[in-house]
Amino acid sequence: MTQTQQAQKILVTGATGTVGRQVVAELLARGHAVRALTRDPAKADFPPGVEVVRGDLTEPDSLVPALEGVTGVHLITFGGAYFAPLETGPRILELAHAAGVRRVTVLHGGGGTPLEDAVRADDGVDWTVVMPVEFMGNALEWADGIVTSGEVREPFVSRLSAMVHEGDIGAVAAVALTEEGHGGQQYVITGPELLTVADKVATIAEARGQEIALVELTEEQAVAQWRAAGHPEDVIGFLLEAYGNTPEIGRTVVDTVEKVTGRPARAFGQWAAEHAAAFKAG
Repeated sequence: MTQTQQAQKILVTGATGTVGRQVVAELLARGHAVRALTRDPAKADFPPGVEVVRGDLTEPDSLVPALEGVTGVHLITFGGAYFAPLETGPRILELAHAAGVRRVTVLHGGGGTPLEDAVRADDGVDWTVVMPVEFMGNALEWADGIVTSGEVREPFVSRLSAMVHEGDIGAVAAVALTEEGHGGQQYVITGPELLTVADKVATIAEARGQEIALVELTEEQAVAQWRAAGHPEDVIGFLLEAYGNTPEIGRTVVDTVEKVTGRPARAFGQWAAEHAAAFKAG
């Protein structure tokens, strides 16, 4: 490592989440020390070498021991048992300053949140907002239907997505937490290609070695399916808007991953190969 890339100790909050685990993995791969924050260390299940500590972002003072000796902190914007937007950003940042934290990344929560607002307003640390579009991992929602009936049932099948590999989100965050030059940046993170639902289904079919039927649902059929799956009405409304009128940011490929990490973003084919077993019976 160069002087600006020397080993550092980083605190990862939300460490057991989809992105948090990727931030942990990428930091380890880059030779840094990782301290993972969780409300339940007994269930954390991290690789050897990860220091697991108990803490809760809804109770900022519980972070004091976790912040000791770290140079960077990865934050999420929701916390507690019900994942409500965190109101504790100012206190968390106050404690981070006192501990000598130099860099902070925050995972964008899909809209304005009090914690992200607090981070953006803080001029005492180099902060970076990480803004991924649709996760490739969302395709795992199709796994049961593919395994049991060999089909995917979705509305708006021609919609476009620049979906991103979760590992690339972790990589961008890890670089921003450990290297100079990323302070005050808002990084939109996408994959390298635009995909329709049909493209995704065909890619998964190739990875698992079996055909998959794509059944296009009407909007009414989709709503009925989501309700049957137990989705609340506000989630259904969000899905209708996101799928039926995908915002430009979600269907525009950008080269953030390569610019920040020095390597191209991973394609959906790689993700599908890595997760092929989830789409196979038995």
